[in-house]
Amino acid sequence: MEQVIATADESAGSARDSGSLEGWQHGGKWFCYGGHAIFSRMAGQGEPLVLIHGFPTASWDWSRVWPMLTQEHNVLTLDMLGFGFSDKPVDYAYSIEDQADLFQGWIEGLGLSSVHLLVHDYGCSVAQELLAREQEGALPFAIASVCFLNGALFPEVHNPLLIQKLLSSPFGGLISRGLTRRSFERNFRRLFGSQNPPDRQDLEDFWYLLTYNNGRGILHRLIHFMEERRCHRHRWVGALQRAQQPIRLISGTADPVSGAGMARRYRELVSNADVVSLRNVGHYPHFECPWDVFSAYRDFRKRIAPTSDE
Repeated sequence: MEQVIATADESAGSARDSGSLEGWQHGGKWFCYGGHAIFSRMAGQGEPLVLIHGFPTASWDWSRVWPMLTQEHNVLTLDMLGFGFSDKPVDYAYSIEDQADLFQGWIEGLGLSSVHLLVHDYGCSVAQELLAREQEGALPFAIASVCFLNGALFPEVHNPLLIQKLLSSPFGGLISRGLTRRSFERNFRRLFGSQNPPDRQDLEDFWYLLTYNNGRGILHRLIHFMEERRCHRHRWVGALQRAQQPIRLISGTADPVSGAGMARRYRELVSNADVVSLRNVGHYPHFECPWDVFSAYRDFRKRIAPTSDE
């Protein structure tokens, strides 16, 4: 099943006043994971919905769709270790598996028996690892559904930017520490569709989050996830293919990294693939066109909701 949505131009603009980055930070709470401080946010009522952000950004990515989601769900998110307002230890073995441990422990600690997942980019790999654990009987909670946004679900069709390739090279440490704001903005803009590119304040906010607490110094460590995806492809793609819960992919087709090509591969490898394509939208659909993403997600949840006689 596939839907194609021509997004509304006013989508992003209507959500720009949903709150400042400072307000986002002030509305959060910190907890401890392995001796490190983790930034989190929780709001709303209803079934638990866990949002997992991408690389190299943070939970702030969800800020424009957050007010819509919290009207219908108990929404929970955090900045993963090494990202955003969470701690960014220098000598740390960052990995997708460790971030999955972080989410697993957090959800278990909150006493939740079942959660829905809405995930993006790096977060897609974290969700695939959690799906694999659930299928192995290793999760203390159930995953009720998963909705993926642009992410490298299949590493063979992932098309990283040059800066990402350089960060993952032997010279990654030098590239990471030497990253300038101008270089960051030039590369970051390439990820967006033509319809709703980031404005100056957006770029200021994303740069602040990236550099907060010496974030530039660890980018080359975080980006090891690209090699992890190749190493764990059988496990993570297999988990996606074996999944029994409802799954939807919302794809910004103008994404040069994991857009239309990733969606095509998804339809090839996943049975009864449920795909919503967003035209003229890039790698950050939830930031570029939050209303369209919310509408597609709301439709997904309504479709999978049990009827009154079940």
